[in-house]
Amino acid sequence: MTETDILIIGGGIAGCATAWTLAERRAHDVTVLERGEIASEASGVNAGSIGGIGWGHMPNLESHLTMGSLELFKQLQLDHGYDVEFRQCGTLQAIHDDPQYAFARDHVLQQRERGYTLELLSSHEARSLEPEWNPALCGAIYAPLRAQADPQKATRAFAAAAARSGAHVFEHRPLLAIHAQGAGGYRIETAAGELRAGALVIAAGAWCAPIGALLGMHIPIVPVRGQMWATAALPPRVFHTISSVESMLHWHDTPGNDDQTPPHLTHAGTRRLTRHLYGRQRRNGEVIFGGDRQWVGFDKQPDPAGIEVNRAHAAEVLPFLSAVPLQRTWAGLMPFSLDGAPLIGKIPQRDNLYIVSGLASSGFGRGPMAGKLLADYIHSGHCPPVLAEADPARCVTDMA
Repeated sequence: MTETDILIIGGGIAGCATAWTLAERRAHDVTVLERGEIASEASGVNAGSIGGIGWGHMPNLESHLTMGSLELFKQLQLDHGYDVEFRQCGTLQAIHDDPQYAFARDHVLQQRERGYTLELLSSHEARSLEPEWNPALCGAIYAPLRAQADPQKATRAFAAAAARSGAHVFEHRPLLAIHAQGAGGYRIETAAGELRAGALVIAAGAWCAPIGALLGMHIPIVPVRGQMWATAALPPRVFHTISSVESMLHWHDTPGNDDQTPPHLTHAGTRRLTRHLYGRQRRNGEVIFGGDRQWVGFDKQPDPAGIEVNRAHAAEVLPFLSAVPLQRTWAGLMPFSLDGAPLIGKIPQRDNLYIVSGLASSGFGRGPMAGKLLADYIHSGHCPPVLAEADPARCVTDMA
């Protein structure tokens, strides 16, 4: 039987970043338990976009998660020598019509007043940065601090850095049962044997609710399918990460959540509410885009109709894509909390039980700092004030 101080369930980017930070302290024996391979779920199949528009005059949780993660990606590649294809390329967010332009203008002004780094560009200015930009668009929001990286390489690099610092990383270990024991410890049954842990971290992404159920707890995180498509390898033609204001405006006007439905989805059942867009060109030449957010349970089968809607949206921004054939499609499941806020911290109903999840569609870009904040909390015993809005106590309950 393997014994460890801290067991992290889930080998995604948040779990691996938690392990790395804890292992670097050299004060804990840390183990990561992954049912498949590291980066085999959402952390490895996303677009690889990294957010960040600055710390602002009064940094909030979003500032910490985005800018803190940006710095950790930089450290991973520039200071620790892991090639994760990190590039601080900036993002251009397309403005398609006059209502979107008015919204974008006000948004940029408000954010700049709060100390964030955004610019409102004309399409002429956008084309000077992105030559394939559609001149018929109304303009763009430019976020120069945003970045990109390869999601599989980056997530595996966080796991490798954790292992290099002394953590144990176990792959292909499906979880069978969890038993709470005396003095706050846990006994975990897996398909490859048992483990004992003094503390447990749930970092299982969209599968946090089933893990919670093993402990008799209701964790209000649901799986939301995101799907993507890719072209064959092309010469360099897309130099920024690309997105659109369309969904941003819709969700501002119609958040769409209630106690039973997460916010910021593109569909209500099968009915489309808005189009959403994000994409980039990878180092290998593929142009990749995605956007739909559908709550369809644990179904990871791409929807061809949604792919075509997304391709048309992307071609409105970069017209050359209308003539480029689709090469492949895929999908992943993102962990959305029902109230839209992350869950990062201690679950109070159990001893030595923690969670880092609920990062929704930007888990790759926010996961590293989420993991670091949780690791600092576990190590010090003191919850950083910035995690107040992510407190799991607000929504995690015992099952009836």
